[in-house]
Amino acid sequence: MMVMVTLLFLDVSGALHHYLGWTARIQFLPALLALNVVVIVALVLLTLIFGRIYCSVICPLGIFQDIVSWIHGKRRKNRFTASPEKRWLRYGVLVVFIAAFIAGVHALVALLAPYSSYGRMVTNLLLPVYQWGNNLLASLAERMDSYAFYSVDVWMKSLPTFLVALATFIIIVVLAWRGGRTYCNTICPVGTILAQLARFSWLKVYFDADKCKSCSLCTKNCKASCIDFKTHKVDYTRCVTCGNCIEKCNFGALHYGHPKAMQQQAVKPADGEQNAPDNTRRAFLLGTAIVGADIALAQAAKKVDGGLAIIEDKVPAKRTTHITPPGSVSAKHFAQHCTACQLCVAKCPNGVLRPSNDPSRFMQPELSFERGACRPECVECSSVCPTGAIKPITVAEKSSTVIGHAVWVKANCVVLNDGVNCGNCARHCPTGAIMMVPSNADDDTSPMVPAVNSAMCIGCGTCEYVCPARPFSAIFVEGHETHNEI
Repeated sequence: MMVMVTLLFLDVSGALHHYLGWTARIQFLPALLALNVVVIVALVLLTLIFGRIYCSVICPLGIFQDIVSWIHGKRRKNRFTASPEKRWLRYGVLVVFIAAFIAGVHALVALLAPYSSYGRMVTNLLLPVYQWGNNLLASLAERMDSYAFYSVDVWMKSLPTFLVALATFIIIVVLAWRGGRTYCNTICPVGTILAQLARFSWLKVYFDADKCKSCSLCTKNCKASCIDFKTHKVDYTRCVTCGNCIEKCNFGALHYGHPKAMQQQAVKPADGEQNAPDNTRRAFLLGTAIVGADIALAQAAKKVDGGLAIIEDKVPAKRTTHITPPGSVSAKHFAQHCTACQLCVAKCPNGVLRPSNDPSRFMQPELSFERGACRPECVECSSVCPTGAIKPITVAEKSSTVIGHAVWVKANCVVLNDGVNCGNCARHCPTGAIMMVPSNADDDTSPMVPAVNSAMCIGCGTCEYVCPARPFSAIFVEGHETHNEI
């Protein structure tokens, strides 16, 4: 699961989304924001039956913590101890999370969302390395007259977002290295929510007290610190049903099943009981895989044919209203549903989406056109968004969706400043919203300057991107709070 989610963010071709897009849609918070009833019900039932295996085999951030803890476990074995639940912290964070969501403090919501945190780490820390490797292969392939790979631009889209991703990575690694699932059981709001369901789960890890020799191996290998071998108790709100304790028990004193049903069975061990824990673990992992497969959502692959030539050294325009992606309906809808996972930023083939540095919408994507334009035939971001912040739209719908309008800045135009003929904006406008007119209405021989027909402009940013004026474009797109259709 972790590999598939990671590849979804890293894929530079855009082809893997057709096969792996469902891995983002079955994450708990994105499904909740998207009101994906099928996924929400499936995850609730999964937790009520199996316990918190969502945190073990579906959540990529949880799996990442297990990998870090496993690496440390190779050096230092049997290092965990039972610890009491930090109720004040985990429920305090949950209350803050819910309050921030209701109050519209989206930056705080994004910081605490586990799937989004993992997405930002992959996009900001791993994706550049992956792209450099891709570019190296593209260079080698070109020398052999092969175009199996193509180069992509590698650049930092937002320094503040990069620093947040780096800080998140360090915190997660330190907590997982020292305490295993500390983050899941003290900070993660999704873990706290699922914990309330897990206490009522049908299948649980439980003790057979008659077989227990109090060797403490179960407690020392519980990365959730939720097993007290002295009292034979398991804190099911923190147990992530990983099965490590069952594997480590040498006396068959720990089982995974329905406690009452199992206790009614004969005490006499059956032949081959030594292998039962492993079989049980495989069973519930397989059950999770089946549920995940049942709720997978296939999307049609969208292809794009690249962008225009890159124009360097442009400074972002100072817009009164920021621009949200086509399909986001409005700035309000986008802000309420976006968790800043950066999946759309990673998948944008035109380089127009980048995390915002504005405190009110920190890390949420916005459009800027220094490196490309939002091509009318590209709907990649709307096809990958798992939260419903960007609703799926067709190419025809996007071509008629107005996300902003172009504004000409006379003082920056090279036609008037440098005395040259230009017309780049008019030639490249995909909707024909710009035409060149005499700068002096009374003199048909005067220099030709652009005039924008706002009724035809959709705000794609092509004019702003191709404008040769430096450092500020002579024409830029002003965003619309609410999108409409031509």
